[in-house]
Amino acid sequence: MEPSVVLRCDGLRKAFGERVAVDDVSFSIATGETYGLLGPNGAGKTTTISMVCGLLTRDAGTVTVRGRELDTGTVDVKAAIGFVPQEIAIYPDLTARENLRFFGKLYDLSGRELDARVDRILETIGLADRGNERTDAFSGGMKRRLNIGLGMMNDPTLLVLDEPTVGVDPQSRNAILDSVEALASEGLAVLYTTHYMEEAERLCDRVGILDEGQLKAEGTRRELISLVGEHDRLHIEAQGDLAAAAAAAAAVPGVEEAVPRDGAIDLLARDVRASLADIVRAVDATDSGITSMEVREPNLEAVFLHLTGKALRDEG
Repeated sequence: MEPSVVLRCDGLRKAFGERVAVDDVSFSIATGETYGLLGPNGAGKTTTISMVCGLLTRDAGTVTVRGRELDTGTVDVKAAIGFVPQEIAIYPDLTARENLRFFGKLYDLSGRELDARVDRILETIGLADRGNERTDAFSGGMKRRLNIGLGMMNDPTLLVLDEPTVGVDPQSRNAILDSVEALASEGLAVLYTTHYMEEAERLCDRVGILDEGQLKAEGTRRELISLVGEHDRLHIEAQGDLAAAAAAAAAVPGVEEAVPRDGAIDLLARDVRASLADIVRAVDATDSGITSMEVREPNLEAVFLHLTGKALRDEG
């Protein structure tokens, strides 16, 4: 097993009666990597992470954390996991600091070690200046950030987050995503479930697209987009001989098409950012003056629609 792999899941399966909630799901997560399980409500995301955390018995498959197999009864392996559920699990009559200290003591932390960890986590989740306030006065977003902090008190190597931004306003969502990015930058392996496309785009190094209990595809954003043959689009507004400029741009390696339009050129390219400097030089060489450019990259929504035949937010 590769030393950098923190979590490996092979062939996970779970059925509830006649309904198969998770069907042969396999993936792995390395140190410092954020892996996103992206899918609509009911896709099997929560069932999958419940098996990953040893909270739910598997019908089939294996889960290993740092090379050690995990099951519902393996307490020592579970100690390496920090789990943040959708439900808020904080005490409203305690301050943020008191909540963290309480959970820290459950992990046998005390003294300076406990104080240092509480201070570090309050800083990471952006609540250092609110640590001594009772949490019943916190906004929903602040409570969710503290919820993430509680999942960090055991100093895990794997952090599992089950849709941590559900029901919060855009500003709070952004603060939560900032917190997750900070944790990943510290070297944590992060398993992140969401049905928000923009969160997967922003946070995840790799994404697994889950639908009806099956992992339809996984990879980096670029790898997933390549599955459906999507291209980057570049819109150039310019002056001069745009027909000549478009022809010159079309000759640049990686450019699939360049079409002159009224005061603009629209291009399709396999990786427009890699080709951008060459495109600009080619257009400039025709004595056409570029006034503005806009890169329009394809997103995961197109991939999800291609693989599942429906939009991510479809509930039917």
